Amino acid sequence: MDYLDQLEAQSIYIFREAYRHFGKLGMLWSIGKDSTVLMWLAQKAFFGHCPFPMIHVDTNYKIPKMIEYRDKTAKEYGLNLIVHKNQEALDEGMCPGKGRLECCKALKTEALTQVTKKYEFEGLILGIRRDEEGSRSKERVFSERNADSEWDYTDQPPELWNQFKTDFKKGNHIRVHPILHWTEIDVWQYIKRENIPLIDLYFSKSGKRYRSLGCAPCTTPIESNATTIDEIVEELKNTKQAERAGRAQDRENAHAMQQLRKAGYM
Repeated sequence: MDYLDQLEAQSIYIFREAYRHFGKLGMLWSIGKDSTVLMWLAQKAFFGHCPFPMIHVDTNYKIPKMIEYRDKTAKEYGLNLIVHKNQEALDEGMCPGKGRLECCKALKTEALTQVTKKYEFEGLILGIRRDEEGSRSKERVFSERNADSEWDYTDQPPELWNQFKTDFKKGNHIRVHPILHWTEIDVWQYIKRENIPLIDLYFSKSGKRYRSLGCAPCTTPIESNATTIDEIVEELKNTKQAERAGRAQDRENAHAMQQLRKAGYM
């Protein structure tokens, strides 16, 4: 096995462990590279079929191309797609202009809690990675959330020899992170090897590309001439800029993301 084979095998093992232990699973799909790789891995883990619904928490402010790609890909792969919005917050005028952290809390965190309760998910599968952002490095592969989707990052169970926490209080749910051990470069190299179709916002046009995708008002592209995966990998090997440097909510407060994730953010 080469390195990518090992990463893939471990992720598939995590998928199957989650499927074996939990009655109702859903998988978050942000339309980005990580969750698209997650979708690909799920199909490998279950022999070409994704046995649980894909969940897109739509804020109403996503880059339009992301929505086009979402609908096209869902149809192409025959995905069971759940699109959920916190409609009450939107009707009350919630938007980035109210404060980016407040907006994220209402349109992402609260929306995710709503969809979890509505469909009574016992487990949610997410495409987060430890190297992506500081608070994510504190996560476990199987990570418990309480009935309000809150995360106690100070009380994390050990995960030794592929032994994961799968028992939890009724009403709580488990977040499952199959690519937590991957890096950004791993993701790109795997996309190239597997020839995974990806939204073209990641590739340079007129000297700019998106490195991380989010809401249109809060996400800015980076300066880049990388038009191929090889060029992106080479760029990443030489950059000192954080992956989420273009995400406005991360810049608003040094501990903003940890506080959002403690409250239930993805």
